[in-house]
Amino acid sequence: MNARRVPTSTYRLQITPDFDLTAAEGIVDYVHDLGADWLYLSPVLQAEPGSQHGYDVVDHTRVDVDRGGDDAFRALAEAAHAAGLGVLVDVVPNHVGVATPEANPWWWSLLEQGQGSPVAWAFDVDWDAADGRIRIPVLDDRLLDAVELRGDRLYVGETAYPTAPGTVHDGDSVADVHARQHYEFVHWKRADHDLNYRRFFAVNTLAAIRVEEPEVFSASHGVIGGWFRDGLVDGLRIDHPDGLYDPAGYLDDLARLTGGAYTLVEKILEPGEELPASWPVDGTTGYDALGVLDRLFVDPAGAEALTAASGAEPADWQQLTHDTRRGIADGILGSEVRRLARLLTPSTDGIPEDRVVDALAEVIASFEVYRTYLPEGAHHLIDALERAAGSRPDLADVVDRIAPSLVDPVSAAALRLQQTSGMVMAKGVEDTAFYRTSRLTSLTEVGGDPSVFSLSVTAFHQAQRDRLGSWPHTMTALTTHDTKRSEDTRARIAVLAEIADEWSSTLERLQSLAPLEDAVLADLLWQAIVGARPASRERLHAYAEKASREAGDSTTWTQPDEDFEQRMHALVDAAFDDPAVVAVLDALDERIDAAGWSNGLGAKLVQLTAPGVPDVYQGTEAWDRSLVDPDNRRPVDHAELRHVLATLDGPEEAGPERLPAVGLDGAAKVLVTSRALRLRRDHPELFTRYLGLEASGIAADHVVAFDRGGAVTIATRLPIGLERVGGWGDTLVHAAPVERVDLLTGRRVPASRGIPLAEVLADYPVALLVPASVADATERESAGADTAGSTRNGSPTTSGGTTADEAESEAQAEVEILEGHA
Repeated sequence: MNARRVPTSTYRLQITPDFDLTAAEGIVDYVHDLGADWLYLSPVLQAEPGSQHGYDVVDHTRVDVDRGGDDAFRALAEAAHAAGLGVLVDVVPNHVGVATPEANPWWWSLLEQGQGSPVAWAFDVDWDAADGRIRIPVLDDRLLDAVELRGDRLYVGETAYPTAPGTVHDGDSVADVHARQHYEFVHWKRADHDLNYRRFFAVNTLAAIRVEEPEVFSASHGVIGGWFRDGLVDGLRIDHPDGLYDPAGYLDDLARLTGGAYTLVEKILEPGEELPASWPVDGTTGYDALGVLDRLFVDPAGAEALTAASGAEPADWQQLTHDTRRGIADGILGSEVRRLARLLTPSTDGIPEDRVVDALAEVIASFEVYRTYLPEGAHHLIDALERAAGSRPDLADVVDRIAPSLVDPVSAAALRLQQTSGMVMAKGVEDTAFYRTSRLTSLTEVGGDPSVFSLSVTAFHQAQRDRLGSWPHTMTALTTHDTKRSEDTRARIAVLAEIADEWSSTLERLQSLAPLEDAVLADLLWQAIVGARPASRERLHAYAEKASREAGDSTTWTQPDEDFEQRMHALVDAAFDDPAVVAVLDALDERIDAAGWSNGLGAKLVQLTAPGVPDVYQGTEAWDRSLVDPDNRRPVDHAELRHVLATLDGPEEAGPERLPAVGLDGAAKVLVTSRALRLRRDHPELFTRYLGLEASGIAADHVVAFDRGGAVTIATRLPIGLERVGGWGDTLVHAAPVERVDLLTGRRVPASRGIPLAEVLADYPVALLVPASVADATERESAGADTAGSTRNGSPTTSGGTTADEAESEAQAEVEILEGHA
């Protein structure tokens, strides 16, 4: 195995049949030139036929052939390493895809042989709950009349299911054959309460596996271990660890397999919650950082007016999420709650089953975190038990009876509860409550709490110091394949907090022109239209359907209200076809465009230079106004991005007229992204600490600035408020008196105790400053190298770092000055 590597940054690629591993190999040079340190790949093991995301693995023994296969994976890894890039791969330990049984050898064997299958141990099935059969919820109202017998297989539509050996005889009816199988076809609606295999959330076609068993771990991780033995992969991203029976045990097993390689977990942390310190990981995938970053750019003064504008906005976020979690526990995840109740039978003798189920659902709905990790986090469970008993005194006696089993770290019920609570939280909050609140929709993001409206600069600085001290190598993110809205969509929506009264009147006007009786959903849709503009009609119709059905207030996935949805889609069409609506939206665009771009560049530069390992989600180095998946997984035009980067790195002389405009073409964002990524990769000595910098002057509240140990980041916040005070005027950021260069513009900043923002931010709402000696030495090195690139507007574009003694000594001198003034 290779020596342990830790990235300075990553670039996430969605590997699909249309953008496969060979295509990814073709942009390795671009990713390197952009400045990213590692490639970060979505799941690549063999997935369901036609899968666009790869989280439905059907065969752990090979790389997906539709994505290029093993040879293409090896070629990509070798090309990345040859270019100096590490490789991070997303892996899925919790579940497998079972939509196409014959594509999954394990599932096929389970259905064919039942408990006698040699791989029966792989699946989490409660056989006793269905008389030794596994329930498959695939039937519609026709029931068994929809099933056909063709040869020795049963078919539901065109999906084949095996039959057990010797169970098909001449003259048998479908019902006869079906009755002899180790599985039972049931109506799809029964999945909510009668399913007896654990799923990924409520997805019937994703069956959980028991990776806590050594045989299952070995069989499902053999190829992954080989990647490390062969030196192909440097780190892993672990999908949904909260679904595992024993996350800590799994991560220990994984660390042994990989030799302690760099590892991240897709763990959603609620505000104030800490990642378990005992886990052998480097951190999370960055939603916690995202929530902090977003709120830094939200004006707290807008909270009251936006709350009023949202109409029927729920007044109590905690009550709303309790109720939505309870709805999930009673509804689509009811089968999981009932399974947990069956485990508690020894301690609930004499209590009616329905009361036990009711009490468990109330306990699960009372969690304020995704799960506990007993004995760590036991206080979260105790709090949930107390809240459940307090809110439902009629169930207090049942809660008291089940509590000892639920708090016992080794009891089966306690472990099952831990697996279940995260599912309920995710579906109840992320996929329901987030669509029932619209005060400021940029705040309804995975891992975030919309009741936390904004964050002060002081609190932001503290969060960065905490991250550097506790989890310095955790990932930070602004956009992922799972975000509800991309970073630039959220950046535009955040502007509404600065013009809350204007937005209130605009929303009222839009509602009068294209009315929808669900006021919260209407507000949410208009914010999506504004934030993603100019999104296509098709994209917005798809978003409206998903948002409305996830909310479940006026229509649902299982029982769509066609009349309501027709009126909802008319709202979307009005954004394109009604001249009055278009005029309102155009006027709003003119009001928020510049501020949205400012927020977008500010959030990007802060994320890329703050503590942690920043990830750039594919395409978000330029403007990206995406909505929830699958919208955020659309193909990326890397050829155009390559052209933009090459233009920025061109040989033309620097000058103000050469600076890319902060506009729709996205070149300014590519400039910010590439210069920040390259600096982190090539000059790690400038990112060794964190010092929040103070500002003074008329617009001091409109800047966030920090020094990472030589590299200084300055970003505008609340840009409309900045206009209202008349611009930067005399505003200064106070830093150690060192001569600096802005890598974005080439502007030299003389050594003084105050950095004048009116000058430094004259061209862009952000600046990235380095000691002048570092920029000068890098420029000399660049000029002397035939193939190392060029310098554009004073910004280094070489692949290697500066080693000049003067650059190092001046950077160290600044560190000493900072220490003296900290």
